Amino acid sequence: MNTLPSPAIDRRRYRIIRRFFLRAIVHFVFWDLILNRPILRVVRTDPIARWKKISRAYRDLAIEMGGVLIKLGQFLSARVDILPREITRELADLRDEVPPAPLPEIVDRIEQDFGRPLSELFSYLSPAPLGSASLGQVHRARLAEDGADVVVKVKRTDIDRIVETDLAAISKSLVWLKKDNRISRRVDLDLLGEEFARVTRNELDFGAEAENCERFRQDFSDEPRVYFPTVFSNYCSDNCLTLENVDYIKISDRATMARVGIDPGAVATTLYQLYLRQIFSTYFVHADPHPGNIFVKPLPTEDEMVAGVSCFGPDDKVDYVADRAFQIVFVDFGMVTTIPGRLRAALREYAIGIGTRDAYQMVQSYVSAGTLLPGADLKRLEEAHEALLEQFWGADMKSMKGLALSDTSTFLREYRDVIYQAPFQFQADMLFAVRAVGILSGISAGLDETFDPWRELVPFAEKLTVEELSSGWRERLQNLAITGHNLARLPVQIVSLITQAERGNLTVKTGFTPDSRRLLINIERAVGRLALVVAGSGMLIGALLLLAHDSYPFLAWTICGLAATALVAAIRK
Repeated sequence: MNTLPSPAIDRRRYRIIRRFFLRAIVHFVFWDLILNRPILRVVRTDPIARWKKISRAYRDLAIEMGGVLIKLGQFLSARVDILPREITRELADLRDEVPPAPLPEIVDRIEQDFGRPLSELFSYLSPAPLGSASLGQVHRARLAEDGADVVVKVKRTDIDRIVETDLAAISKSLVWLKKDNRISRRVDLDLLGEEFARVTRNELDFGAEAENCERFRQDFSDEPRVYFPTVFSNYCSDNCLTLENVDYIKISDRATMARVGIDPGAVATTLYQLYLRQIFSTYFVHADPHPGNIFVKPLPTEDEMVAGVSCFGPDDKVDYVADRAFQIVFVDFGMVTTIPGRLRAALREYAIGIGTRDAYQMVQSYVSAGTLLPGADLKRLEEAHEALLEQFWGADMKSMKGLALSDTSTFLREYRDVIYQAPFQFQADMLFAVRAVGILSGISAGLDETFDPWRELVPFAEKLTVEELSSGWRERLQNLAITGHNLARLPVQIVSLITQAERGNLTVKTGFTPDSRRLLINIERAVGRLALVVAGSGMLIGALLLLAHDSYPFLAWTICGLAATALVAAIRK
């Protein structure tokens, strides 16, 4: 992504967005870096309250300006794994809904693209859009040729300039963030910016979106539980995309599902299984699974088909039938992501590790993926993963929320060192796949709080294990040969080891036992408490001396306040 604004961008919009991000970064540097140090920390205000206020300001700005800001806010709202709930809640109601463009403007854009009157293309175009987003809007229509029920997606005028403006402002903010080594060593911000820009620009490429739809259709050609709309390529252009109308039951509409006999829990299970296949098998992921982009299509029973109902249309009345069959329908294929080749084997290894409750294999998958910082304590990470598996295994979505609130504090105390070190490097090319998983978790919990993700993951992990065993036997034979070669070299390695010891070059990596770590944490707390007591007492004595000599009373009382704050903090520590 270019870090300098393009001449084609909207400079006023660019300045407004850049100014907001600059203020947020300055706020972070002052309050969370400078004041987050011993002694100074006592005057630091509650970070959650401050960032909640900034999140609210960002939401207001995104609603006012639209464009990529809404997409970025939606992504952040889904990151409940790394952001406090108070912040994600502020962004959770940020919907990509803006006032629709006037119908004459839409008609003019369609006619300009096809060089023909609208009536030659569509016999009907709904005056009101089915949906109106920051990048475009969707109208229901009928083809003039055969009367087929379709939807037409039309890009907004000047949207390309708006997107480039927003991406330039976001890119500039990433340049500022690169100056913080704690961030830049964990995230390749250049790659992160490039990935975000690539996926965002692809959303404006309707030709690519049509190809993505066909790719999904091929990937799931053997899966009867999913449906993808037909693309009417003769009615597509640079700014218009025409698809089959699949406006069935929204994935979030539990009431309508229940009314026709569809089990929301079965829908959650099916959706989860479809995404497992996308992430771990086809490696091509629908990265925008919000409720407006996924529908549930009711299917007729055998009796209904005998009565002449071959399928239901979006407007058809559907009677209640217990446990009615259904299909998951995906739309909007602009935001997709491909799992990079270098991470595919590691992801499968991770899935197998979770499914078999093997913390060692989970940690080794991080090593294979290159997601750990140099020097990360693998044994300690393994212990932390074992604790998490023990705490959450077998819990449904509702129970996991309760466990997170009740038991997480124990986990935080036990593995404070791991969390504080945060030994992970974020993989920028997984940005939108991670986003999809975050949104998917929210959808699954909304459909069925008793949904058990572990129950579905175990058979999938078993399937992956069988595939790995059947496809990797040559590799394993090769590994056995390598092992034999290594055994043959063992005497030479022993001699080398002794030589290093004689020269004083032998190093040994040591680690603490859990009891030792707990003792160190207690010592750390005691030292911190002592430091606060000493600092507070020293400030209090200094303040009393100033008051005794009637010197600088305002300064003296200010120091008294700081001393009291430090002493209270020591008591609470």
